[in-house]
Amino acid sequence: MENGQESKKRIHLNEYIERLLEQRKHEVRKKDPINELNERKGEGLTSPSTMTTTEETRLLLEYIDRANIFHLLENNEKRGKSLKLRKFFKSKRNQQVEIYSAIGTESHYKEGKVSTVGRDFVMLTNLKERVWIPYSSIQSANIVYGIPNYSNTHQHYLYDNNLRTKLLRQFGETVSKRDLLKQQFIEETLKTNLNTWKDTWVNVWIGSDVKKLGKIIDSEDKLIIAFMGKKEEIHFNEIRYIETIRLLSVFTYGFKNYYKK
Repeated sequence: MENGQESKKRIHLNEYIERLLEQRKHEVRKKDPINELNERKGEGLTSPSTMTTTEETRLLLEYIDRANIFHLLENNEKRGKSLKLRKFFKSKRNQQVEIYSAIGTESHYKEGKVSTVGRDFVMLTNLKERVWIPYSSIQSANIVYGIPNYSNTHQHYLYDNNLRTKLLRQFGETVSKRDLLKQQFIEETLKTNLNTWKDTWVNVWIGSDVKKLGKIIDSEDKLIIAFMGKKEEIHFNEIRYIETIRLLSVFTYGFKNYYKK
């Protein structure tokens, strides 16, 4: 026991510092352009997050993120599918995509611009309508053939000091009032998103041959739509596809039903 204690030599702080300083003299110093520039600006030094360059770190993080999604797909297909689709649609925000979805036993094709990426749905828009597609209905998603796959290279930096102050001091109140901020900070569910589209006329598919038409009244617990004074309640897990319709189509549908009666 005594031999073991003797083998571990005690070292005082002053001696330890001297040894460190001596080691630093022989240390090979790498040039750090980031810290050099920061030092010139008087901003102080920052510790590097990894041993590699910043671009290598970014690429590595993206690779790890994608690898985690595929590992999750192997163990939990439902959750992995949602993460995979969210990742894809977020990278194609405001770009044209095509989606193949399943409505009952039938396959359905839709093309449009990615407008909103939610927690359990994606919203597409085109010149004619707005479409909500739950991730559970999507079979495949891709960029449209013939349209280049471009990235958002044009970034506009708008410094709004008033908005910054509100986000710091009144985050919840500020974000809840702006749809763009909601999409930036909060991943909405289909339920909460539809609640902002009250009084909008829609077609709701709950099966290959089952389609409900009406105006959105509420979407708290169930989606409630109304047509000609009659209300319909639809469970969210039954929804396969939602599409806005024009007023002319509503009048046409109403006249057809009236003459049938």
